[in-house]
Amino acid sequence: TEGAVRQLFLSNGITGWRRHLGSIPGNPDFTFRSARVAVFVDGCFWHGCKSCRRNITPSTNSEYWRQKVKRNQERDRKVNADLRKSRWRVIRIWEHAIVNASAKAVQRIQNLLDKQPRSPKQCRRKF
Repeated sequence: TEGAVRQLFLSNGITGWRRHLGSIPGNPDFTFRSARVAVFVDGCFWHGCKSCRRNITPSTNSEYWRQKVKRNQERDRKVNADLRKSRWRVIRIWEHAIVNASAKAVQRIQNLLDKQPRSPKQCRRKF
């Protein structure tokens, strides 16, 4: 899925990104440091997508998987809040959006990148 997003960036001329920059909370899949944009590519099953059918709990060990997805969602909310508190803009792209609406996903990212980047002086913490 991340490979597909990488290809979308390359084919649409989107530059300035880094993959898995560990110095940013949550370890975003793609980071645009100069624009302070963090991009996460979320798998529909692993992150509990409500709009597609991949969030169906497996029949074996179902309680474990329900709790696993719930923990992932809680972690996602915390990471989003932490990044936004530090003046990062966060975008999460669902796996199904890459397959079904890749142009729309690229446009969402491009819209954030086109906005005025936030000055490091506005940040409470540096990453």
